[in-house]
Amino acid sequence: MQRKQARFNLPPGNMGWPFIGETIGYLKPYSATSIGEFMEQHISRYGKIYKSNLFGEPTIVSADAGLNRFILQSEGRLFECSYPRSIGGILGKWSMLVLVGDMHRNMRSIALNFLSHARLRSHLLKEVEKQTLLVLSSWKENCTFSAQDEAKKFTFNLMAKHMMSLDPGETETEQLKKEYVTFMKGVVSAPLNFPGTPYRKALKSRSIILKFIERKMEERIARLKEGVENSEEDDLLGWVLKHSNLSTEQILDLILSLLFAGHETSSVSIALAIYFLQACPVAIQQLREEHIEISRAKKQSGEMEMNWDDYKKMEFTQCVINETLRLGNVVRFLHRKAVRDVRYKGYDIPRGWKVLPVISAVHLDSTVFDQPQHFNPWRWQGLKIILEDVKRASSVRN
Repeated sequence: MQRKQARFNLPPGNMGWPFIGETIGYLKPYSATSIGEFMEQHISRYGKIYKSNLFGEPTIVSADAGLNRFILQSEGRLFECSYPRSIGGILGKWSMLVLVGDMHRNMRSIALNFLSHARLRSHLLKEVEKQTLLVLSSWKENCTFSAQDEAKKFTFNLMAKHMMSLDPGETETEQLKKEYVTFMKGVVSAPLNFPGTPYRKALKSRSIILKFIERKMEERIARLKEGVENSEEDDLLGWVLKHSNLSTEQILDLILSLLFAGHETSSVSIALAIYFLQACPVAIQQLREEHIEISRAKKQSGEMEMNWDDYKKMEFTQCVINETLRLGNVVRFLHRKAVRDVRYKGYDIPRGWKVLPVISAVHLDSTVFDQPQHFNPWRWQGLKIILEDVKRASSVRN
């Protein structure tokens, strides 16, 4: 360790207490539209790049837009995904959040091939519209509801349908949803594997969920052997069984990790969009006008279902989504590890050290975004114009 200290020019910082380091302070809850007291104090004291001891390992924390971009662009060469062992223990060793290298690329390729551009056009948009109307129809006039609960219901039903052809409202779907809620509480809790803790309860729910998925797999395999055609082969489970050589354990972890990733981020984003929009009536009005215009055009053409062309017309809707993700910071930071010694702006990142690019710190940086705490979806319209100008200039040069 002395040799490393003398050899490397590490960023300034504080390694904190033995073993736990500064993890407790780093994970202290704070508003999604802020970077929290811990980050504010450390950036003020050490700058946007500093060292610490987090999740039991020496770590370089980056609130620097340039370094964050460099880390993500160097994925697979200089840095690799590296989540804490507790995450792997609850999501599974074959989860895409845990895998690195060729196996990660293979699993990611399987997921992307299933969610191909053609499938998004032909299946997903229709199912999104169907599940949306189903949730809206359950609301009674003048009723009060939780936007977060309704968003979670919508996204879970959508993911369950696309992954295992489970229909909303059915007993087994509701039972799976109940176990999944317990599972999610444990994923975001402290990894304390003691009786009664959320983490222990989540491990139990994980086991129940995997047994459910495995039972569905066995039913599908039996039908495939019998040569029985079924529309369920259109879902992820059916597709993986027919188009991959994954083991049972790999398939189980793949479906669980995608259910986690697709459900949690999407439901939180929807709830945040509702939260931000209710304080911005001008944006609501422009959204309404955009969708009314699309609806009017569809009625004139005699079409009913939403299609890909309709989706592409939702330009201001996309601006609202972009701004929600920026200000809401659904994913606040990423877990990475340096696979070789790296130097950036005079600082060294030793091989084997964890690196945490803090996305929210860039999203809320006044040197990157004007009035970063202000919900302003129109800021993305200007960005679109700039991107179009760049594309035109590039086509002229070519």
